[in-house]
Amino acid sequence: MTLVDPVVTTDEWDTDRILEADQRYVIRSWSQQGKPAQAAISHGEGSWFWDTDGRKYLDFQSQLVNLNLGHQHPKLVEAIVDQVRQMAYMGPGFAVRVRGELGERIAQLAPGDLDMSFFTTGGAEANENALRLAQHITGRPKVMARYRSYHGATAAALSLTGDPRHHHNGPGIPGVVRFHDPYVYRTPSGRPADECPVCLGAPHIEDVLQYEDPTTIAAIIIETVTGTNGILVPPDGYLQSVRDICDKYGIFLICDEVMAGYGRTGEWYAVNHWNVVPDIVTSAKGLNSGYVPLGAMTVGQRSRDWLVENKFWGGQTYAGHPLAAASALASLRIMEEENILDNVRRQGQRLDAGLRRIAESYEIIGDVRGKGLFYGVELVRDRTTKEMLVPFNATGAASAPMQRIVADAWQRGLYISANNNVIRLTPPLIVTDDEIDFALVILDEVIGAADARRKDGR
Repeated sequence: MTLVDPVVTTDEWDTDRILEADQRYVIRSWSQQGKPAQAAISHGEGSWFWDTDGRKYLDFQSQLVNLNLGHQHPKLVEAIVDQVRQMAYMGPGFAVRVRGELGERIAQLAPGDLDMSFFTTGGAEANENALRLAQHITGRPKVMARYRSYHGATAAALSLTGDPRHHHNGPGIPGVVRFHDPYVYRTPSGRPADECPVCLGAPHIEDVLQYEDPTTIAAIIIETVTGTNGILVPPDGYLQSVRDICDKYGIFLICDEVMAGYGRTGEWYAVNHWNVVPDIVTSAKGLNSGYVPLGAMTVGQRSRDWLVENKFWGGQTYAGHPLAAASALASLRIMEEENILDNVRRQGQRLDAGLRRIAESYEIIGDVRGKGLFYGVELVRDRTTKEMLVPFNATGAASAPMQRIVADAWQRGLYISANNNVIRLTPPLIVTDDEIDFALVILDEVIGAADARRKDGR
């Protein structure tokens, strides 16, 4: 099923040379070094990318869930080229039209009173600054964050992260308090979501607050829809209950929409599905489809009033980089001109229906969940007991069943990823009917093969 296009090598940098140089001189993220990369990539276009041997892959990950408009969107590339000709860089202390214009556009799109943005180079930095600002305004030291979460790889952001990657971050920053996630398929109590204090939000959070003293909590930070750690969609009422608790105790609600924001769930912001306005929302990735490093911390009136009277103790050399701002403005225009949100909703329904058809055929699928084009498929050994296909945080041979599925899809021309026992499906927001169907055919094949291995005890 793999498609191969001809590739003409124009110099000595063939596939082997590229892989050798990468292995010898480049430190790759979250990886043991010394092993070659998965592939050497030559180029991408739309929802596809090609390796240097001419093999073509449907990018059902949007790389790191950031290429929302796909590879090499011509209007987005053109906007970056135009900006670099006019102004490649200007320090953040100066007023520059493209920065102000982006800030104004975000204020028009953001929910409620969120209308002032600090621009960063990515989502981790946005979360770092959001936490810092909440602590400065409240004068409180602690922050509450969930177990199944990922907020970035910088010091504070990784401390907020509940994902096992934070285990290797030393003690991390002080004052991080954990609470449970609204994991509807696997509630911590084993009770239905509508009876479980965790999935109701407020009862569980209030219990934790009483132990910690709510007057010491500056902020509660949550991914509106959990991304890397399983695509966990909160039940209706959950976000409002968290908002109510924050209001009751004067706590900042920070919604991390680095993955879920800017169209990924079918709305500009995922919080819009539940009509909740956080005190701070952080974004990156889909804000400009990742073409230039960019993140944003967008704040409402409570923060704005404080910032007018007090110094903001945060900054970056590349804050509001003109190229990043220009790419974001172009990305937002393209999303409107090409009716991207409508496509997300339509293709999300097509993906959902296809995944549920596959689930009817194979008992290895325990749960299908998501919103828009932000989907997870949870795999199990037994549907009745919900025993996970692989143990939590499995490595080596224990993780082989999930690794095999991802590898089998890759061999067939589909790029997906998995975390623990959940397959993550996050295609570009420009994906077409044919591309969704192409992916579903391959997913049927590789999940079916995995189900056969499960039955055989392999």
